[in-house]
Amino acid sequence: MNFVTRLIRSEIIFYSLLSLPALWPLYPFFTGNYTVLADPTKYLLHHFGFWACLLLVTVLSFTPLKVLFPKLFFLTALNSQRRAVGVASFVYACIHLGFQFLHESGWPTLVHDLRKPFILIGVLAFLILTLLAATSFNAAVRWLGARTWKSMHRFAYLAAFLVAIHQALGRKIFPKQVIWIFLPLLILEIVRLIYRYKKKTVSAVVLS
Repeated sequence: MNFVTRLIRSEIIFYSLLSLPALWPLYPFFTGNYTVLADPTKYLLHHFGFWACLLLVTVLSFTPLKVLFPKLFFLTALNSQRRAVGVASFVYACIHLGFQFLHESGWPTLVHDLRKPFILIGVLAFLILTLLAATSFNAAVRWLGARTWKSMHRFAYLAAFLVAIHQALGRKIFPKQVIWIFLPLLILEIVRLIYRYKKKTVSAVVLS
């Protein structure tokens, strides 16, 4: 096992890396750039929402990367940390929702805002992530059965789709950030489907 693989498989190091985005909002106190503190709740709302999106896309990219590049040694180690990255995405989504409460003055405003597609889609995505996080443990796999559990966790792709729409609708300008976060995942999935189709076609020819 090489050095990079050992680092990835180390829970202490990997969890520390996943927690770093939570510390990033402290940077104004070290750089002297206090402009973001003019509306700290809004800043933190966007910050944790951004990292929830980024980690969700990251965990979904592990499988296509492993399929397309099976010889990259560290991808197996990354796939062993899928649960940690997925749960981290959910935790940041929870914090994002918490700051949404603070920014919009609590539950009454949120319930009222459910009429807005932007808010409704975000809540639906959060509910899916909650379900996936609640069933991310080994006991849930045994209880549900591996096939049912795997089918359920494919809803992560629906969550990613909803999150992309949520983020795009939340911006009044062309959503460049949404494109550079979600487009690579879309490309990876399309390439993986093409790869699987070609592989099945070759196998069918060989067997015939």
